[in-house]
Amino acid sequence: MGALDGKVAVVTGSGRGIGRGIAMLFAKEGAKVVVNDPGVNVDGTGGDAGPAQQVVNEIKAAGGIASANTDSVAEYAGGENMVKQAVDEYGRIDILVNVAGILRDRMIFNMAKEEWDAVIAVHLKGHYNTIKPASVLMRQQRSGRIINFSSTSGIIGNTGQFNYGAAKAAIAGMTRVVAKDLGRYGVTCNAIAPGAATRMTQTVPDSARQLRASQGIAGAAQAAAAAPQSAFSGLREPEFVAPMVGYLASDDAWNVNGWIFNVSGGTVSVAHHPTAMRTIFKPGLWSQAELDDAVSSILMKGIDNPAPPREDVEVPGRDVPAKALA
Repeated sequence: MGALDGKVAVVTGSGRGIGRGIAMLFAKEGAKVVVNDPGVNVDGTGGDAGPAQQVVNEIKAAGGIASANTDSVAEYAGGENMVKQAVDEYGRIDILVNVAGILRDRMIFNMAKEEWDAVIAVHLKGHYNTIKPASVLMRQQRSGRIINFSSTSGIIGNTGQFNYGAAKAAIAGMTRVVAKDLGRYGVTCNAIAPGAATRMTQTVPDSARQLRASQGIAGAAQAAAAAPQSAFSGLREPEFVAPMVGYLASDDAWNVNGWIFNVSGGTVSVAHHPTAMRTIFKPGLWSQAELDDAVSSILMKGIDNPAPPREDVEVPGRDVPAKALA
């Protein structure tokens, strides 16, 4: 008896990388898996049925049950089709994992409308396209697990990922809302912000990595727990993300709902919901002078600008002693 014995799962983007690791683990734990992957390139172009079918073949060779699906999550019909396939072939859907994603990194001032639209369509619209049909069935059957994929790019911010970061931040917010919408029906919704070496991470240019590092921007591994992770920096295989997803998909996690988990290697951490860190209050209308004093001396004191302007950029007020840096 596996932890997911008898469950039926749809895993998007599971022909390679993190998604593949999840599909393989689910099958090992007894789930019947619809392996979705249109086999596109990292930027979303092209298409190949091979990756999804290869994972299905591996699962079957190991004694598991799985079927391939090559629909695109960017299309509403694609989301409906993969959920329908789970029901038609296995009788129900118990688990939905939204891993599918693409990258088209660009600084905002260079980003084309097509690059924005493509990334939003796959990540953000893609989550809607699968969650909507799955939620209808899960609500009716009074059970279900939805696991979304967010990113530190959306939660913290990564240089050059305006489109990707926007989608991933929205997915974190979407997760919290879906959790509240469906929790009363016995359905949970959580999200993973992963850290792993995959095709997508390998496409990030060294210049972008260096720029992010200079600004103190790190991936999920460092954001989750820099000290513990640093001793095991080699644990970057995508398969390390799968166990936490498997746990969230199991009956054991029936009361874990609406949270974002950073998962990388052997590190798993739960993120705080965005809440007020500091507060200033006045029983009346603030003046500009009062805000200048209160914001610099209280609200933002000791909090650095994550991306300060370069020295060769003329910034009005930079030469004025900054109270926030005192």
